[in-house]
Amino acid sequence: MTGEEKFQVDLEGYLVIKNVLTDDEVSEMNTFIDKGDMEGRPSLWGEPFKRLIDHPKILPYLIELLGPYVRLDHDYVIIMNKGEKRGRLHGGEDGGHPSGNVGDHWYKYRDGVMRNGLSVMTYNLKDAPEGVGGFACIPASHKCNFATEIPGDVRSFERSAHYVVQPPLEAGDVLFFTEALIHGTMPWQADHQRRALLFKYSPGHSAWNGNYYDISKYGELTDRQRRMLMPPSIGRRPRVVDPN
Repeated sequence: MTGEEKFQVDLEGYLVIKNVLTDDEVSEMNTFIDKGDMEGRPSLWGEPFKRLIDHPKILPYLIELLGPYVRLDHDYVIIMNKGEKRGRLHGGEDGGHPSGNVGDHWYKYRDGVMRNGLSVMTYNLKDAPEGVGGFACIPASHKCNFATEIPGDVRSFERSAHYVVQPPLEAGDVLFFTEALIHGTMPWQADHQRRALLFKYSPGHSAWNGNYYDISKYGELTDRQRRMLMPPSIGRRPRVVDPN
């Protein structure tokens, strides 16, 4: 990560990483989705999707933001047609629950090091220009203290507010955000489908999803991919990248 990228994540809680996927990669994945044979998690849809587990352009960000023991917690796809609605604004360090912190939605900074709990790399397979909907967030809300005061009509996107933004994205871009950020999905307004692959990561010691990965379903995996698909643990957990 560059110094400016670190500044952006610390400031706003999200980051657009441009041109992670090539045009050929985007086309190959869209062709697969067009066929409609999408059973189970995207990471099980074949080699183009399995490579996203530890994509070489994304891995340095994961290690910088979640630490050297980062693991893939779960993954899924979002496909939306024009006029379709999805989730309201949620998240934040309290996880959106009135009872308080749910344990895995957090952001910390200490001595020059950033660390996050559950975080997302969103691979965008279609353009999402400004104003068409899709991912939206409240920048810097990963550090806010009054999340419960956000009005319900703003959370449901029934009323616009200047502090809610929808970052423009192009096919091939990856959007990183920490689940400590208040975020949601605006109604989709474009004529083409929204297609986004969400790969959600946790530090090696924690989990959000209790349905752990069964690596026997994946065929050939690299050693690094196997490490990233391991269940959560602490004792003797291997680093994602061998320091030697």
